[in-house]
Amino acid sequence: MKKLTSVNDFVIKFANVNGSGSASANQMFAKAVFRMGIGVSAKNVFPSNIQGLPTWYEVRANEKGHLGRRGGVDIMVCVNPQSMKDDIKELVPGGYFIYDNTKPLDLRIQRQDVHEIGLPLTRMCLQQYSDPRQRQLFKNVIYIGALAALLDIDFGVLKDLVTEQFRGKEKLIAPNIHALEMGHQYAHDNFDCPLGVRVKRSDSVGDSVFMDGNAACALGAIYAGATVAAWYPLTPSTSVVDNFSKYASRLRIDPGTGEKAFAIVQAEDELSAIGVTIGANWNGARAFTATSGPGISLMSEFLGLAYFAEIPTVLIDVQRTGPSTGMPTRTQQSDVLCCAYASHGDTKQVLLFPSTPHDCFTMTADAFDLADRLQTPVIIMSDLDLGMNDWMSKPLQWDDKREYDRGKVLNAEQLDAAQSFGRYADIDDDGICFRTYPGTHPTKGSFFTRGTSRDENAVYTENGELYAENMRRLLKKWETTKQYVPAPELYQDKNNYEVGIIFFGTSAQPSLEAMELLAEQGITVDAMRITAFPFTTAVETFIKAHQQLFVIEQNRDAQMRTLLMAECGITPNVLASVLNFDGMPITANYITAQIKQQLSISNVTPIRSETAQETRI
Repeated sequence: MKKLTSVNDFVIKFANVNGSGSASANQMFAKAVFRMGIGVSAKNVFPSNIQGLPTWYEVRANEKGHLGRRGGVDIMVCVNPQSMKDDIKELVPGGYFIYDNTKPLDLRIQRQDVHEIGLPLTRMCLQQYSDPRQRQLFKNVIYIGALAALLDIDFGVLKDLVTEQFRGKEKLIAPNIHALEMGHQYAHDNFDCPLGVRVKRSDSVGDSVFMDGNAACALGAIYAGATVAAWYPLTPSTSVVDNFSKYASRLRIDPGTGEKAFAIVQAEDELSAIGVTIGANWNGARAFTATSGPGISLMSEFLGLAYFAEIPTVLIDVQRTGPSTGMPTRTQQSDVLCCAYASHGDTKQVLLFPSTPHDCFTMTADAFDLADRLQTPVIIMSDLDLGMNDWMSKPLQWDDKREYDRGKVLNAEQLDAAQSFGRYADIDDDGICFRTYPGTHPTKGSFFTRGTSRDENAVYTENGELYAENMRRLLKKWETTKQYVPAPELYQDKNNYEVGIIFFGTSAQPSLEAMELLAEQGITVDAMRITAFPFTTAVETFIKAHQQLFVIEQNRDAQMRTLLMAECGITPNVLASVLNFDGMPITANYITAQIKQQLSISNVTPIRSETAQETRI
């Protein structure tokens, strides 16, 4: 039988029962690989119930730094009989199926093209522990110890991780290390270690960090000067505000009095949460809220108010599978259109699309400056995959000399010097008006903030001409916005090829890998990562330079493609779709297969690179 062999390049998947304590053990494995200097990404696939249903944890190790899902599994660690029948099917031929062989494996699910490795986990725990909860928890730690032997992971790294994890709870350190040793010793005594798939110390990660996007967003808000977070808990966004609260409790404390210099407001619903956020920003604070798709639906009315009344607002949308409740613990990029045009009437909202924790940090920090500068809502379009999973990322950096951009805010001296003040007067002809904070001046600079139509002095009016003039000014501000949002990322020196791919958010990593896979097969494409809406001229230039483009996104209805057609005037036949909407992150293999299939159907012959041609020969 073929034996799979590779060094520092594999996919391992853990199949467990939700609520069994497996998450911390599986995360320890991912961190151990990362600490050995190997690029790693982890995907935690868990049900929306509290306990009992199947859960999976997929880890990809790749020395080249590919962070997206590849497709296929090389090693399956299955300790959940419920899902075993389907789990074994995911293995690639020659892969390794590691299971609890306390009971014999069902012959009906066996495969002749994979290697079986049985660990008597239940029997070992029954012999070693009398407490039922310990038997459940330490079973997970034992198989991590066995994997250390099977994959040649430095055992000292695991010991260090256990010591760090239980710092302050020293009584738990020795039992966990003992469980690791039990698994490690059993594997050494019963199998040829290491397997064909193994790890080897490397220095490919450099100074990278290993963290999730929600924590990075929270840090971005901290460094941007946010002092107010209003929210209603909603998976998968909850940990954004949880982390903000944790960081603020350390970094937002008055050194003289010890009092908190921040506010966390848990509102009764999402509409109230964004109402608090808008009110705090109107009053001069930097405030934000975090939610997911169902919350966006409820917040849309107030997003329209913030757009029309021109109040800075920062919203972090950690997208999940919809519509309605959908699958709350699965990922998607399905809020693109509802956020871009959030609220009724003619509205356009600024969107930022992070693809890594580093992006989450920088884009969240930048969102506060953009919101203040543009006096409008800014929505960070994260998703569950990025928000709740650990990613290898560039280290987070902050320039201590950076000054916040509060935009066109008049102080008392400026009001005294001005001949007049009109809240919605376009003095600079860029669509952005001057504003004041409440209480700035005893007699000047006050205005009535309203969601109804008004003139440039904020006085209510139903004059159609004045209304249309205001709406045209808002459109002028939209054009000005293009000067401030981040430019798209292009992955070529110039547009060399007829075919291009477009992607955004967490589709970036598997899309970039798919580019390499296509090149290996003689198909070379240009690529662009969209980072923001509104689209800049660079986006339109890229599209117009190509005969055929593939828009890669994780939703059913090709929402980014629709947005590109609507905003850039692109004809539908130019933009083809590569869509994934099953709730799992899109894979490089899937993207590659879809593009090859559609190219063959459309009879488009891409220019082939010399390198690729030489490789085929």
